[in-house]
Amino acid sequence: MGKSRVHWLCFPLLKLISNFRRCPLSKRSLIIATVCVVYLFFVVSQVGYSQPHRGRRTDKDNSRHIRGLYNLESNGAVPDSADLQTGFVVPTRSNVVYITLKSKRLKPAHIRGTIRPKLRRKVRRNKTSNPYFTQNKLGTLERDAGQIKQNFALQTSWKETRDVDFISVDILFQQSNKDADADSQISAIRIYSQKAPPWFSEQDVKTMRFLADAKVLRMREVSHGDSPSLLIFEGETSVLPVSQKHTHRRNNACGGQCGVVQSPVDNTEVFAFHLDRLLGLNRTLPTVSRKFSFLHDGQSCPVVSWDASLYPEGLAGGWPTVRLTWGEYQSSLKQRCWHKNIIPKPDSGCSTIHHYEWSKLALFDFLLQIHNRLDRSCCGFRPRREYVCVELGLHSECGNQDHVQLANVIHRGHDPRHLVFTNNEGFFDRNEDNLDFRLLEGIKELPEQAVSVLRSRKLREKLLQSLFLDQTYWESQGGRQGIDKLIDVIERRAEVLLTYITAHGIKVITMNA
Repeated sequence: MGKSRVHWLCFPLLKLISNFRRCPLSKRSLIIATVCVVYLFFVVSQVGYSQPHRGRRTDKDNSRHIRGLYNLESNGAVPDSADLQTGFVVPTRSNVVYITLKSKRLKPAHIRGTIRPKLRRKVRRNKTSNPYFTQNKLGTLERDAGQIKQNFALQTSWKETRDVDFISVDILFQQSNKDADADSQISAIRIYSQKAPPWFSEQDVKTMRFLADAKVLRMREVSHGDSPSLLIFEGETSVLPVSQKHTHRRNNACGGQCGVVQSPVDNTEVFAFHLDRLLGLNRTLPTVSRKFSFLHDGQSCPVVSWDASLYPEGLAGGWPTVRLTWGEYQSSLKQRCWHKNIIPKPDSGCSTIHHYEWSKLALFDFLLQIHNRLDRSCCGFRPRREYVCVELGLHSECGNQDHVQLANVIHRGHDPRHLVFTNNEGFFDRNEDNLDFRLLEGIKELPEQAVSVLRSRKLREKLLQSLFLDQTYWESQGGRQGIDKLIDVIERRAEVLLTYITAHGIKVITMNA
């Protein structure tokens, strides 16, 4: 193409030279030289201009070839396959619509009221400038922590020892300006919206924040009658729950607001608390997950709110419990004790517990497969060898089930009509073919509010929203993936329960008592 252009430009030049043959030699040479210079300048400029434009057209053609499969005309026409093979696409119409395919962005689950807060700049505090924080005191605290941990491991029974105060190594010094410290602290209870989920009361939220964030002033392990000893910590707060105001002075185990620290293996207590509030039962004590650097190798463990009303006679008197055998329990269900506030007859065999409480307990225990209350002998399912009922030989009592004692049926001292769900040892590893249906035996009604939550198909969404609040528990279970596995189990059991309700004609009624 370059040669043809040169030949085309040379014809007028030769014609011009022939016209100037008649001129003198010197004048003819000057004219030829001038024309050659102009011609040379013109050719060089044309070649330099065409080269970058040709490269641009090549890049544009390549991009059109790559994008050819995603170019659609407004009438839906697709580029010809022959054009795609040659690498050049000739648009048939000017109004071409380009569709850009973007990779699908994975969005996290929509959890209402959990917008992440603005990150605050961490303020570094010079520990050496604080007179309370010296190297000598730090070393003393570390030595005390090691001695406490060693003593805690060696003690086997607190019946042989006396109550001992623990020193919390989490609190190394106190800030002189408590307002500044509270402002800079980020709570382990993640409530980023204006309100917590509606199934939590204002007192629930305050108690959860106390259990998760309060500074530990004192930690004690105290005896508890015939039951295992309790590890109690007293936190720094001026707020005392309403349920403890009338009883805390009679009990020296806790002078203010306290929490009971349990073993890391009892983490189902946290899940049980959220499920209880979500179903509208409100029978468990507020529970969160927390880490103590000097306990259980820093693992997260459940911390249950201390309720002094459960110990009206002090720790020596133990919990106010209801003592019933399985046969007596089934008889009381038929009597519908305290229904419509009708006082039962003295010889009816009724306990102090309202009839509706057993329905709430049965539903709650079935979803979590808690058998240590209504089926402590494990008669309704196939227990494993490591279960307590097998190790203690309680499973052999199933031959005479009417005489099997119920256990852990607790109420507050000032409220004998309503149960308190404690020691909620649930099991998530039990398959649907080995569920304990004995827990539902004799139950003819179930609470409408709880069943409506199971039927709404929003159980997963609400549990995610609820459990997300407890950051320590969320992370200890492996984040969203681990929490989803737990919810999968509860959802399958909820389906089984709904099928059971339909098959056995169980009534779903409002239970406000």
